[in-house]
Amino acid sequence: MVDADQTFVIVGGGLAGAKAAETLRAEGFTGRVILISDERDHPYERPPLSKGYLLGKEERDSVFVHEPAWYAQNDIELHLGQFVDRVDRSAKTVRFGDDGTLVRYDKLLLVTGAEPRRLDIPGTGLAGVHHLRRLAHAERLKGVLTALGRDNGHLVIAGAGWIGLEVAAAAREYGAEVTVIEHGPTPLHGVLGPELGGVFAELHREHGVRFHFGRELTEIVGQDGMVLAVRTDDGEEHPAHDVLAAIGAAPRVGLAEAAGLEIADRAHGGGIVVDERLRTSDPDIYAAGDVASFPFDLFGTSVRVEHWANALNGGPAAARSMLGQDVTYDRVPYFFTDQYDLGMEYSGWAPAGSYDQVVIRGDAGKREFIAFWVKEGRVLAGMNVNVWDVTEQIQKLIRSKAQVDTEALADPHVPLDSLAS
Repeated sequence: MVDADQTFVIVGGGLAGAKAAETLRAEGFTGRVILISDERDHPYERPPLSKGYLLGKEERDSVFVHEPAWYAQNDIELHLGQFVDRVDRSAKTVRFGDDGTLVRYDKLLLVTGAEPRRLDIPGTGLAGVHHLRRLAHAERLKGVLTALGRDNGHLVIAGAGWIGLEVAAAAREYGAEVTVIEHGPTPLHGVLGPELGGVFAELHREHGVRFHFGRELTEIVGQDGMVLAVRTDDGEEHPAHDVLAAIGAAPRVGLAEAAGLEIADRAHGGGIVVDERLRTSDPDIYAAGDVASFPFDLFGTSVRVEHWANALNGGPAAARSMLGQDVTYDRVPYFFTDQYDLGMEYSGWAPAGSYDQVVIRGDAGKREFIAFWVKEGRVLAGMNVNVWDVTEQIQKLIRSKAQVDTEALADPHVPLDSLAS
């Protein structure tokens, strides 16, 4: 039984942490709730950083999870711009890295998120080299794209994943020249495979983006501290005024690892290992969001999911679990993107090598279709492109584990609901 004398500490100030704090209060917890973030901004959502806010279509205040006054109104002790450098499991304390203050906890939630992977090549210290993970990064990049568009400047993006492609689309809308360097054979190759990666390549080419596939950056060339060009492993040099490193993100597990918590291997995402209740190997410590590697029984494995919906749903689930409620976190992974006139939602989990065919329902040429990743007749994942209000049916089909007739799956006249029975 949770009582008013208990202290719940949340380390991490993103969407998962803010929603966990909100849920604790909504569920009636009257003890102390302490939320610690190493960012100076109030907790915010990350999708707008590469979408609406970056494009100038959304105001800065729209990204925040709650109004600033909400935290005090709900008696959430918010510590911004402070970081935790140690968890002492035996004493059940966390330590602030700046002044050594110790805070005792009864339950601890780690939602430390992920951080951008860095390019390990000469020239990364130049002023025009960027990453995109935090609000401050987006603010800076917004100014960069505005200037590049005005001056017909060149942006080189290392990586053709979701962040790289969304920034490429934004940069083209600003009028900047864009070159994408990608080591794989298509964009999003590890996520969507060659069949659907090609759809995104063609979309961006139509909007003037230049791709160089099967290539790696080897050097960023500069003068007087500024970017002039980039070199690739084929010896070519490409003009650049700015460079965005968009080569993925790594879970921030250092704090958990130092505390002796179990960490997953790279094959399972390298995050903090949690059970179906989002408990770590210490029963009083929980983890959620980008940093957690949770059991995905639907597919018989553990996964780490970096997308918005996982933070949105994982934070509240962890909060309820901390309160002793019976929780099983088994959400089907979900994410979305908007690029030019293409809107897409993806549900499921189908990494390279896990499926044997891709079934298309609709017209891929017109970019109005649903793609299904199928193994032995079972749908592992589905992606709807410019087709709306089908996410629930797609997820139901995935959860059903039903053996489907692929001809019926490809037929737009056959209701999806009828295939999940």
